[in-house]
Amino acid sequence: MKINKREIEHVAMLARLKLDDEELTQFTTQIGDILSYVEKLNELDTTKVEPTSHVFDLKNVFRNDVVGSSLSREKVLSNAPEGTGKYYKVPKIIEQ
Repeated sequence: MKINKREIEHVAMLARLKLDDEELTQFTTQIGDILSYVEKLNELDTTKVEPTSHVFDLKNVFRNDVVGSSLSREKVLSNAPEGTGKYYKVPKIIEQ
């Protein structure tokens, strides 16, 4: 499939990209090469290949959800730069 500079200009306009003449020429050549390669892949006989959604036969690989012990409040707050009693002290972010 051939692509021309006008089509690249149109895609650039849609993507809000400003390309100079050198970039237009470069992208036209590069995208043309990519489309030629994809076109070559279309020549392959895939009639006996089953469609897949993933190349590996994987199932859910999540671990079991097991309840474990939690850290104590004191242990957690010991890592905080500042704390007030039993809470984290954080900088004020809302201005009035």
